[in-house]
Amino acid sequence: MTGPGARAGAGDKNGDENGAGTRARTGAGAKTSGAPSARSGTEWYQQPLDADADAAGPDPTPPPLTPGQAFDTLYAYCAPALVQQAYLLTGRRRLAREAVEHAFQLAWHRWPEVAADRDPAGWVRAAAHEYALSPWHRLRPLPRRHHERQPADPTGRALLTALLELPPPYRRTLLLYDGVGLNLPDTAAETESSTPAAAGRLLYARAIVTERLPEPVAADDLRRLLAALPSDIRPGPTKPPALRARADLRARRWIHAAIAFIALLLTTTALTLHTAPDHYEPPIPAGSPIHGIPPRAAPGPLSQPQQKLRAKLRSETAAGPERLHPEAH
Repeated sequence: MTGPGARAGAGDKNGDENGAGTRARTGAGAKTSGAPSARSGTEWYQQPLDADADAAGPDPTPPPLTPGQAFDTLYAYCAPALVQQAYLLTGRRRLAREAVEHAFQLAWHRWPEVAADRDPAGWVRAAAHEYALSPWHRLRPLPRRHHERQPADPTGRALLTALLELPPPYRRTLLLYDGVGLNLPDTAAETESSTPAAAGRLLYARAIVTERLPEPVAADDLRRLLAALPSDIRPGPTKPPALRARADLRARRWIHAAIAFIALLLTTTALTLHTAPDHYEPPIPAGSPIHGIPPRAAPGPLSQPQQKLRAKLRSETAAGPERLHPEAH
């Protein structure tokens, strides 16, 4: 425990010269009186000047979260409910977990946008729903019956079957309004429709679903059934740090693919510029036939004088001075 003299000497750290003298005198008084020091028996002049801050206690304001910590908190808060919602939209557990993981990877890839959004949970929910209802999933093979467990309750099985028979916009509208609890304007905004259109989809979906159930239910009971149907669905074993690592890896792969494509495009352009002609070459016109020229006759037999000349040329010397100085006739 620190004596009053020591607290006064430590708390007057911003005073003038008189205050400094007061600290010295009070500290000396504390030393003379033999009062124990505030920091493990050190002398008053060896104590730091922020002893008053230590006496005031820790700062009640928590430090700001890092992007990774904020992402992990958002995942822990939203992932369980999003997996259940995606299961109600698809009826497939594996696809529901895949949709949630894809949504959070996309959220980490666009984290500045998500962090500045007024409803980050709504941003991730919209991404998960859009991926779960993507028409490209129709090209994927359906899971086997023994791999996809059905609800044990007959009412739950009938409710899931009725939901999956609805068109995707009607199914999503019913889930957002009766399952998530959004109001009608927010439901219309998230489904990108007008409020009257969302109301019409909701009424039609409620009528179809309640008609397929074994017993009639009210709107409040429908909300309870939608909440209880996927209660055993849990997110996948992938942790938020692994999701962030996968998102970073996917972003790097896209960057590398874009760089490779640009390099290929530049190489192809340079090769084309190098091999392309640099001046205009007019095409050679097609030739036209010429008429009236007599055909070439084949050479016939030699005449008598030609034969004598050939014999004379063959009999004379082919080399020597006679060839340089021909005889005069």
